[in-house]
Amino acid sequence: MGKAGSLVFRIILPGIIAVTLISGIGAYGRESQSPQSDSDRADVIVIDTLKAYGRLERPGVVFPHDLHTQALEKKQKDCTVCHMAEKDRLSLKFQRTTDESKSLVSDIYHAKCIDCHKETLAAKEKSGPVTCGECHAETPRFQSGRVPIPFDKSLHFRHVKVQENKCERCHHEYDKEAKRLFYAKEKEGSCRYCHQDTTQENRISNREASHIGCIDCHKKTRAAQKKAGPIDCAGCHDSEQLAMIETVQDIPRLSRKQPDVAMMKVTRESDQPETRMNFVPFDHKAHEAYNASCRVCHHESMSACDTCHTQKGAKEGNWVTLDRAMHQANANASCMGCHNTAKTSPDCAGCHATMSRIKTDGLDGCQKCHMAPATSHPVSADEEVPMAKSLLDSRSKPETVFSDTKLTDIPEKVTINGLSNQYEAVEFPHRKIAQTLLKKSSENKIAGYFHTSQSMCQSCHHNSPASIKPPKCQSCHGKPFDPAKPDVPGLLGAYHQQCMGCHQAMNIEKPMGCTECHREKGKG
Repeated sequence: MGKAGSLVFRIILPGIIAVTLISGIGAYGRESQSPQSDSDRADVIVIDTLKAYGRLERPGVVFPHDLHTQALEKKQKDCTVCHMAEKDRLSLKFQRTTDESKSLVSDIYHAKCIDCHKETLAAKEKSGPVTCGECHAETPRFQSGRVPIPFDKSLHFRHVKVQENKCERCHHEYDKEAKRLFYAKEKEGSCRYCHQDTTQENRISNREASHIGCIDCHKKTRAAQKKAGPIDCAGCHDSEQLAMIETVQDIPRLSRKQPDVAMMKVTRESDQPETRMNFVPFDHKAHEAYNASCRVCHHESMSACDTCHTQKGAKEGNWVTLDRAMHQANANASCMGCHNTAKTSPDCAGCHATMSRIKTDGLDGCQKCHMAPATSHPVSADEEVPMAKSLLDSRSKPETVFSDTKLTDIPEKVTINGLSNQYEAVEFPHRKIAQTLLKKSSENKIAGYFHTSQSMCQSCHHNSPASIKPPKCQSCHGKPFDPAKPDVPGLLGAYHQQCMGCHQAMNIEKPMGCTECHREKGKG
């Protein structure tokens, strides 16, 4: 995690770009189809190049790229009609390779675009606009429906397979002193580690790198009479076409000499205080399988977390300390943030959505992760991996919920009659719900490890002591609502908030109406 070193830029020209020799790559072997909607298109490009020279006098031109590509194909013409050769690739710019001046760029667009449209009209063919207001429209005819292509482990593996593990086809670094690109074996990382949203110094933007690399490779592959990936916008950015891409289920682990296990700890420097928190043995191999990309954790580089996120904070890590980087609850790249995201899945959200504050058993809760006692002497790199592996192997198996009691001791049904004035009492299938939660917990490795024997009960019995016979809800939730306790809902609100909130979070369709839980009195 952190910025790449200044001497060697990671310009990993699209690992996305690996969309190359796609022989045998399922949906990518077909020709792309046009987006279904004429106004909502994946190929919309806004031509607003002149804003680099100051405020635009007219709105940018909304340009449907695939519409033009298809028109050219019907005339047996290709991309070179609009794009000039730059070295061994086509320039992404229209009819030029550089932007020399505002007037020159403006003249190129106005002359070339309008001339082409006029020629097409003269041939009595359907064509584009020829007046200023038709191109520079306040209300454009088209709007962007573009979605980013998810270049995940599945798509990456398919390209690795086709390229026969020749990672240098896409991955490279830049040597500033020699001013050249080179391939650094086993240091491959994400394209985005170097190619940012905008062009910086000698590093083109990720968008430019992707389009230059991917499309160029696809064109050359097709010219060699081989199946290849798309060369039009919709092929990568139309949601319907993305849904057609085949997903590989059993993906072999990508090997770049990464560790199977690691010890997560603070690297102490002379001016830093000694850490008092235990180290964390980390199952790196398991977490690789859980995530679609290494960037989920290694969001800025493939370096270890404490390279940039130090104990005191450093510029390379945007002054985010290691403690915050691991524990920030709302950050996807942090451990706790990632685990919190997992709690939003329907199987987990039924409990966690209704628990605003997840309780841990004090220090014992921390020690679920912080297992390795911090030592007074530095732990060498040779000691770390065996120590981490030993701790992970010794970790007790996930505790079975209700392990300290028989499931039959849990009431099969509970009669809820605290509000039975207008409605009949509710027959609550208590054991069935407990069994369902038990099953879902046992099938989830995170839930199985972090839940204690009573924690599954705590979602409903959230302020009750661990007991087979916890107090009734009305022991805390008054009937009616007590204005003196604004943070404690009344009994009616507590039941409906808890039960209905759980059903909604878990996407349970029934019960929907009042009488599906409790019959109205006098209605039979």
